[in-house]
Amino acid sequence: MKKKLFLILFASIFIAYGCSKDSDTPDDSKKTEEEEKEEEMFPDYVAPTYADDYASIASWDLRARWNLANVHDPSVVYDGKYYYMYGTDASYGNAHDGHGHFLYRKSEDLVNWKFEGMAMSQTPEWVVDTLNDQRSRVGLDPITNPVFGHWAPSVRKVGDKYRMYYSIVVDNYIGNGLPNTAENFDYTWTERAYIGMMESTSLLMNTWEDKGMVVCSVSDRGNDWSRDSRNDWSGYFKFNAIDPSYIVTPEGEHWLIYGSWHSGIAAIQLDAETGLPLNEFDINNESTWGKPLYTRSSGSRWQASEGPEVVYNENTGYYYMFLAYDELSVAYNTRVCRSRNVDGPYYSYDGSDITNGGEIYPIITHPYAFKNHSGWVGISHCGVFQNETTGEWFYSSQGRLPANTGGNAYSNAIMMGQVRKIRWTEDGWPVVMPERYAAAPEKEISEDELLGSWEHITLNYSFQNQQTSVSLNLSSDHKASGALTGTWSFDATKKILTIGSTQLCVERELDWEADPRELTIVYSGISGNGRSLWGKKVN
Repeated sequence: MKKKLFLILFASIFIAYGCSKDSDTPDDSKKTEEEEKEEEMFPDYVAPTYADDYASIASWDLRARWNLANVHDPSVVYDGKYYYMYGTDASYGNAHDGHGHFLYRKSEDLVNWKFEGMAMSQTPEWVVDTLNDQRSRVGLDPITNPVFGHWAPSVRKVGDKYRMYYSIVVDNYIGNGLPNTAENFDYTWTERAYIGMMESTSLLMNTWEDKGMVVCSVSDRGNDWSRDSRNDWSGYFKFNAIDPSYIVTPEGEHWLIYGSWHSGIAAIQLDAETGLPLNEFDINNESTWGKPLYTRSSGSRWQASEGPEVVYNENTGYYYMFLAYDELSVAYNTRVCRSRNVDGPYYSYDGSDITNGGEIYPIITHPYAFKNHSGWVGISHCGVFQNETTGEWFYSSQGRLPANTGGNAYSNAIMMGQVRKIRWTEDGWPVVMPERYAAAPEKEISEDELLGSWEHITLNYSFQNQQTSVSLNLSSDHKASGALTGTWSFDATKKILTIGSTQLCVERELDWEADPRELTIVYSGISGNGRSLWGKKVN
């Protein structure tokens, strides 16, 4: 089973931070020139004030103050009034334990979120029944009280109802049926995972009707579930039934894309009326398991890729598959590929078909740090969604603080939900903004606002390492120096900054690293070799 089994390893530790003010500290009430200018330009804008490090309010008793605290593997859907965000069972200090499954919250503006509780009160009975029926068929004893993981839901509106596809993992060894611990290891793999589905007509009321199993983990290795050691990662199951992504094509076809690590990602067509497989799913019939879409390394059962999210952009005519790469606590980074067909083939930025193996580019998120902040790691397993009124696209994911941030040994278990705006390049690739969405005013950006100093980050791939910023300067004579060089120009209508031959999508966003937080200008683009270029105006 993949590394997400180690999702929550930390004890419940809550640390509150305080500060003192020396007598010779400057008077904070005096506004800077930049603050006064911003207040003059945007008198009604109020920046969000919630802290990135939420350790001091992480307990269940303080959940009313969470906002975007304790978010992992989010999926976002809109009901006409509220955005709802659903996610994996994960929280700092395991604060959610014993309160149900699949944390969810709602928002009217994508900035201020109210935590609502859990979407599922208890694990559906069909999971244990199905598990033990499958075990009995191969001569194994039943597991009375399995250890479950509840992961990565995908929620979509279909007509006048909503469907949630969810993952439930059984974390017990196949052979002896005991929980997955070093003491219980019996040289067998852990049990299978299941994807189920439930429907609702009211997200506000949180009333769901469970429809049972959609797919489960499947093996092409018969009853040979033996394993050399706990460090043997050549997975027994071919497709790992987790991380569903649900999409309805413009032609009205319904598809489930699922899988992770193991042999990669598969797509299975669904019946539009029931939401269950169009052709009966049979664990003994490989043709019913789904069509392979992607494998990072051909022939490997330890892919280090997961969390597929597939969306269709009618303006480009492409389906886009976003994928999370590497382990989730630090190295997580997001790649994207595209296809003219929902079931592939999908192509990387360089035009290569990645169905049977290959690295995907562009890299659109990666561990990073601007100055004056610890930065973020573990930024991936995204939910991608569109505001149907404005046409704007958004990227949602968790971001983790690096270890030992603020002296907290457990800070890497801080999982802050993040929403970022997506723009699309002229050749039809998505880029994600370097700063989180904060409903910045939509006032037109002038060329004069671009003059001056910037922080620039190139999201080169570096396992478990943050990319840090270097300086860039845009001068009034339209010369760029520093990280990027050449002549620059700005198309205010398209909000495109061009430096040399590099085009960058520009937005007004919040500088979350500033103290106090203030509005600024940011850019995001893609380099010729498929790495994101991020920039933030600093003065």
